[in-house]
Amino acid sequence: MTKLILSLDGSVLREFSLDKESTSIGRRAHCDIHIDNLAISGEHAVIVHKLGDAILQDLDSTNGTFVNGQQIKKHLLVDGDVIGLGKYRLKYFSEATTLTRRADVQDSLRRELAGQSPAPLVGKRSGEITLPEGQDVVGAEAPPLPLAELEVLDGANAGARLQLTKARSVIGKPAAEAAAIDRRPSGYFLVYLAGDSQPLLNGKALQEHERALADRDEIELAGVRMTFRITA
Repeated sequence: MTKLILSLDGSVLREFSLDKESTSIGRRAHCDIHIDNLAISGEHAVIVHKLGDAILQDLDSTNGTFVNGQQIKKHLLVDGDVIGLGKYRLKYFSEATTLTRRADVQDSLRRELAGQSPAPLVGKRSGEITLPEGQDVVGAEAPPLPLAELEVLDGANAGARLQLTKARSVIGKPAAEAAAIDRRPSGYFLVYLAGDSQPLLNGKALQEHERALADRDEIELAGVRMTFRITA
């Protein structure tokens, strides 16, 4: 379940369930989240659900849309994010992210047990999983995730390497073009965060909101090329 809690000056005004594919926010009466205040544009922002995630997008509003105090154009919402619209605040709550990620892991394990390859762990196997008869894969332990890094290929920081040890490593500029490398139990994923154009993966636009990464994949963001490498 995902929801937003609207508040003003610390006082809770209303709670909204995000149970639609698209949720509009603005001053106009037809908006799903209607805020009747001149600081809010008629159609200020929208939240779109895609691939299990909620993406907040500013609709060229007059006063801008902010998340955790930083102005955004597009932003992947995570549990606890606070959206700022003028003096109003919308706090985002979600159990879906955790449940979706858990489902991803389960699906990856099921495919691994069946000898299938559509959802590999970073493009290569990392050992077999043996379960006692009758045991469900929910209780299985995923193979250890290998270490990985990004190497910058050109630009002022050519040769620099970023060790991908965090759950999320952000690359680019959040206020302009940005992406992230997510480190999950099921592998490493390139995730689009913000910008007018999608990052390139092996020379092609990402198109989807996120894609699993394989060893030696090439990423291009804001004209800078980087290589994803498995290091151990």
